[in-house]
Amino acid sequence: MNWHSMSTEETLKELDVSAQKGLSIKDVKQRQQTYGKNVLEAKKGKSLISKFFSQFADFMIITLICAAIVSFLVSFLEGEPDFVDPIIILLIITLNATLGVLQETKAEKSLEALKKMSAPTAHVLRDGHIEVIDSVELVPGDIVILETGCYVPADARLLTAVNLKVEEASLTGESHPVDKVAELKLKNDTPLADQINLVMATSTVTYGRGTAVVTSTGMHTQVGHIAKLIMEDETPQTPLQKRLAKTGKVLGIAALSICIVIFILGLLKHLPIFDMFMTSVSLAVAAIPEGLPAIVTIMLSLGVQRMAKKNAVIRKLPAVETLGSATVICSDKTGTLTQNVMTVTEISSINGKESMNSEFGHFLLSHAALCNDAILEVEKDHIATTGEPTEKALVVAAYEAGANKNNLDVTYKRIHEIPFDSNRKLMTTVHSTSDGTYRSITKGAFDFLIQHCSYLYQNGKQIPLTSSDRNKLNAWNTAMTEHALRVIAVAYKNVPKNFIKANATVLENELTIVGLIGMIDPPREEVKDAVYLCKQAGIKPVMITGDHVLTARAIASQIGILSNPKEAITGEELSRMSPEDLCNNIANYRVFARVSPEHKVRIVKAFQSRGEVVAMTGDGVNDAPALKAADIGCAMGITGTDVAKNASDMILTDDNFATIVSAVKEGRGIYENIIKAVHFLLSSNIGEILTIFIAILFGLPTPLVAVQLLWVNLVTDSLPAISLGVEPTAKDIMEKKPVPPNKGMFADGLAFKIVFEGIMIGTLALTAFILGLRYFDTPAFLRSLAEQGNQVDTSAGVIPQVGRTMAFAVLSLSQLFHAFNMRSNHSLSEIGLFSNMKLIYSFLICTFLQIIVISVAPLAKIFQVVPLNLRQWAMVLLLSFVPIVVVELQKMVNRIGNHIQ
Repeated sequence: MNWHSMSTEETLKELDVSAQKGLSIKDVKQRQQTYGKNVLEAKKGKSLISKFFSQFADFMIITLICAAIVSFLVSFLEGEPDFVDPIIILLIITLNATLGVLQETKAEKSLEALKKMSAPTAHVLRDGHIEVIDSVELVPGDIVILETGCYVPADARLLTAVNLKVEEASLTGESHPVDKVAELKLKNDTPLADQINLVMATSTVTYGRGTAVVTSTGMHTQVGHIAKLIMEDETPQTPLQKRLAKTGKVLGIAALSICIVIFILGLLKHLPIFDMFMTSVSLAVAAIPEGLPAIVTIMLSLGVQRMAKKNAVIRKLPAVETLGSATVICSDKTGTLTQNVMTVTEISSINGKESMNSEFGHFLLSHAALCNDAILEVEKDHIATTGEPTEKALVVAAYEAGANKNNLDVTYKRIHEIPFDSNRKLMTTVHSTSDGTYRSITKGAFDFLIQHCSYLYQNGKQIPLTSSDRNKLNAWNTAMTEHALRVIAVAYKNVPKNFIKANATVLENELTIVGLIGMIDPPREEVKDAVYLCKQAGIKPVMITGDHVLTARAIASQIGILSNPKEAITGEELSRMSPEDLCNNIANYRVFARVSPEHKVRIVKAFQSRGEVVAMTGDGVNDAPALKAADIGCAMGITGTDVAKNASDMILTDDNFATIVSAVKEGRGIYENIIKAVHFLLSSNIGEILTIFIAILFGLPTPLVAVQLLWVNLVTDSLPAISLGVEPTAKDIMEKKPVPPNKGMFADGLAFKIVFEGIMIGTLALTAFILGLRYFDTPAFLRSLAEQGNQVDTSAGVIPQVGRTMAFAVLSLSQLFHAFNMRSNHSLSEIGLFSNMKLIYSFLICTFLQIIVISVAPLAKIFQVVPLNLRQWAMVLLLSFVPIVVVELQKMVNRIGNHIQ
């Protein structure tokens, strides 16, 4: 259909819908069955088989597979084919790949759920009522309401357009917003870029407002971009993941180098080639934390889900880490620091405070209700409003004063308007009256409106506005703002018919000021504590608002952001500062009042120039540049426009400042837990490397075989590491300073701790190996095991079976005990042994599996171990518990040292 060549009446008739009532629920259901959902066909995802094989696309995994194949071929060539080692290596790698696929699938589902939380919505007229629905539920014939800042949810024919401008660059290449006109009928062959009576899906309303009837949805629209607004196929690697990848690469190269050295050393000593090859493979397995990338991904995924439950939806994964480094939080006042429930509490004329139920009050509030886009719904004694908070407050106050906006709109029909914008800080509407005259009404910030006024409304008359009158009005404005009231001034102008659609220069000039309306949006109850927590955590809370500086100071003082009035600055003062001056003085300010969106970008960049990591909140179209410029852009989930959400890193679903602080706390906790897991896994791997390397260096038999090391790395290490990822956030985490973004992962002595603990674990495993080798791997003991039905090589000392079993058990169990050390820098007695039950369960499960592997004969044969008696198990447990004792003593020494300091 050529909708652009049809009139609005023809379009409505073709789509069988009423512009006043919209579609009925019955109509919607029928049309959804016919047209389907308003979505584009998604890119086909990878199949399970493709996901499975992609798990093997890792250099070290490929190395292990090659090692398994070579080990089989070498054993085959020697006439004794060995199926066990290769099959076990392949089985464990396959198990790891299967777990990887399950986690990837789970992560995809979680990500989709999170993306749905931030998907675009649409304001639609159905059954005579305006509803907010997910844009995917739209059908042809729906009447949609378009406002500044929203994405156009589907292709539609305009019904009304008031100063409507739409950004269509992604569709037509037009770099500037396009002026839209509803009344026109265009030629059939009009190019898409010139179809100014249509709006297309994924374009953005940058100015004005309008209504439109949906003509096409989903795959039938002009665009193929809607899916890109609600999902991104590729998730960028976080800085931490990149550092871990680099660490893994270094470990891999180091392991291969050591393998080559050991292999050559064995050849020089005329040791069997096959044995040396398998020893080298064992060392490679010991050096590489195969499960680390998957574990970090799981921990980030769990963290993001946890944050979503606390009203912080993370859109970009790097934001999780950046949150932990945040040093400045720039927050809007309205709705974020305050409740966003504006209530008119005071009105004032030139004579001072007036009653809202007086004749003056009715006149003032009636004008405020007319110059207003809020929607009033009255059902019996209950009223509901839809719109911007300030405008809703004015409509409610007018209604309570006896001026029903709905009745006023009928009597004084609006015929023209100039919408509010952040530069003028004014809104103007033009209305026809019953006697055939026309009145222009302007409302907005007093500071701006008074500059356009030449007359004063007093005692029902219009008189010239004198300088004395200006001073009086300014005094009342100051008095109201000092009480933290937001002040809206209202003025009017009677205009001749030929000027009713003039521009702002004409209509907003020589106005008659009526009076002032004061309203308050009280601070959220939880914000004061959140601000205190920020300061305690070394984070500067900063207020940025378009409100008057006195209002901003009052609220900022109440909640603890402002302690000195000199720390507040206005946008006007900001404009006079050079970039260098602003950068040099930015740290002196905590409140920025009367600022424009352009100022927000300057503020962000000034803080960043001083090395600060900045989180910025925003909700409007004009906030998008500041959200993008900030290190963490936080869009409002309730009041935020789709443009702001799309530019953000995080969406606050409750528009609450306290949620940002909570997210920072959660981000710090996630980062700390990942570092704990890295600490645990690397110290364990260093222990494995030292166990094998030192044994070979001193001419001892290989204490551990490849299959045992794979078991430890991929099974008994992984569960505790993941459990560390859900470790409760430390109570004192917000007492620490933010983590500098350029801080190394192994800073603060972590590298030393990893090496020291690795040496400890390696020494314990070697001790168990030597004890088993010396006291139990004797002909008599091995014969006794064989007589009990165990498959044992009874050639004395040929294979260190008990020693190897004890080393395997100690290596695994000591790491399980060591996982408890990773939980905190505080003693286990302080944090509570059972405060992380997932780690307890992981410990019990992994211990049980370790005992099964050693004690069940078929598994013992596969893992080349023998059953241990009570004496040997006692030695294993004693050695395995040593890490708890050593690290607890270390924590105690550190605690005493800190106390002395």
